[in-house]
Amino acid sequence: MYLLAWIVVGAVVGWGAGRVFQGNGYGPLMDALMGIGGGVVGGFLSRSAGFGGYGRTIIATQFVMVGAVLLTALATHVNGRRIYARQI
Repeated sequence: MYLLAWIVVGAVVGWGAGRVFQGNGYGPLMDALMGIGGGVVGGFLSRSAGFGGYGRTIIATQFVMVGAVLLTALATHVNGRRIYARQI
C-alpha cells in the first residue's frame, strides 16, 4: 500500500518539479517517471531509516517528495541543462 502512495506522490512531485525548471524539463511523462523513481528510492530510504509505518506517514511522504525533486534535478544537471526556476 505504501509503495502505491510513493508512486503517486513521486509522479505528481516529479511532474511539478519538471514544470518549475526552465524549458519544462523533459516533458510530463519523463518528469513523472523520474519522480516515481526518486519517490520509490526516497520511500525505501525513509523505511530503512525507521520512518515507516502508519504513525510516520507524513515524514515518509516528505522523504518521497525530496527524493523525487532531487532525482529530477540531478538528471537535469547531469544532462547539461540549466536548472533555473521560472520567474513568477
